[in-house]
Amino acid sequence: MLAETVRAAGRRFGDLPAFVAADGRPLTYRALDARAHAVAAGLAARGVGEGDRVALRLPSAPAYVVAYAAAAKLGAVTAGVNPRLAPPEQEALAALADPAVTLVHEDEVAALEAAGRRALDRHAGPPPLAPDEDRPAALVFTSGTTGRPKAAIFAGRQMRAVAVADTGGTWADGPGPAMLGSTQFAHVGFMTKLPWYLRRATRTHLLARWRADDALRTIAAERMPSIGAVAPQLALMARSPEAGRHDWSHVALVVAGGAASPPALVEEVRRTFGAGYSIRYSSTESGGCGTATAPGADDEEAMHTVGRPRSGVAVEVRDAAGRPCAPGEVGELWLRSPTQMVGYWRDPLATAATLVDGWVRTGDLASVDARGCVRLAGRRDDMYVRGGYNVHPAEVEAHLAGHPDVAEAVVVPRPDPVMGSVGVAVVVPAAHRPAPRLEDLRAWLAPNLARDKLPEALRVVPALPLTPMLKVDRRRLVADEAAGDEATGNVARPAGG
Repeated sequence: MLAETVRAAGRRFGDLPAFVAADGRPLTYRALDARAHAVAAGLAARGVGEGDRVALRLPSAPAYVVAYAAAAKLGAVTAGVNPRLAPPEQEALAALADPAVTLVHEDEVAALEAAGRRALDRHAGPPPLAPDEDRPAALVFTSGTTGRPKAAIFAGRQMRAVAVADTGGTWADGPGPAMLGSTQFAHVGFMTKLPWYLRRATRTHLLARWRADDALRTIAAERMPSIGAVAPQLALMARSPEAGRHDWSHVALVVAGGAASPPALVEEVRRTFGAGYSIRYSSTESGGCGTATAPGADDEEAMHTVGRPRSGVAVEVRDAAGRPCAPGEVGELWLRSPTQMVGYWRDPLATAATLVDGWVRTGDLASVDARGCVRLAGRRDDMYVRGGYNVHPAEVEAHLAGHPDVAEAVVVPRPDPVMGSVGVAVVVPAAHRPAPRLEDLRAWLAPNLARDKLPEALRVVPALPLTPMLKVDRRRLVADEAAGDEATGNVARPAGG
């Protein structure tokens, strides 16, 4: 599906820019198709063919797109590896894909392109590839924030379903909107969605490294109609001095991908940009499609839920035995969608545990309210037990987010010889507000939460640690507490604690 889309987009949109590199150089639709054809010939000359894997450890730049499209033209499977990971982590993920070729530097793509052009001059290009919607095209690695990373398989059928879900699957009649590349290309938000970017004739501007000030200047200069990012990026943009230096009247919508946004962030971003705010909840396994809040949603939906299922998506909340939960009851969130993965690469046990009767078990705890909106309640694996009572951190975090002195908050367990575990609130103070005190936070929470759920220690930090996929690195925070590491923030405990 990707190969056919690249060819058709090259014919339809010609010299329109598809991607604009950090140095301002455009990659046109015509050039993308031609360069990918040459790189495909270069890969074929190295023995790469249908079903082989091509691992990309490249930065999120035009060369990555060219290599991805080239592999698709051969029927090969692209495994995108986030270059922000540590080198040993990158090597481990690439090895999991068992690749025929691994590309690390953009110069390697250029060398393949040059070799391919020489082969094409001799009429020694790759053989034509028959269309096959069920041919695997991409391996997308899970973030690994809750365990060993796995590689989700996506074929042309799933990519076509993503295009239908996001744009109706139609082709643009002329130049599409300018967009900012906010996530690494190895992320599911690019790997499965590239075909619809091309079908809509979008112009994606890339940064050498994402920084809030640079992102804001680019969005303003190109008068982009929407901003797509994850919550931590949106927080950095809204709090940047650059946010107050531009006219944002061209921004109609802010899309926060991946997961829930803190209520204070929703309010701050809506106020900063004067635009609607839509939270898009999904997972790697769902192909990047799940639920969404309406852009004009009221505060209850916009700030405390992840919205309703998107078109073609079904959701259910089920108990530990797999039975549907009653409305308002917390259980595991299950999704079903034509965009969801085929399975995990060479991991039948993990596939069987995650894909059950056509449903994806997300591992997220949630409930569905009376209006049909999904309310997340944390990860199944995040729960800890204090004195025999279960504590779900997301429940505590949701209430902490309403405190006027709190910008962001995460609750993690600390081992305790008496209680087993106790909660630690890791808090980023709100701008221009004093750092909160533990006793004040406990008093704020006490009217709504049982005593067992109240945090018993406070760590004040300037920013929460993030994974290379820009999610909160909860595992690192948990590990710090398990190691008794108090060097990363100011720690307070209840009096007498």
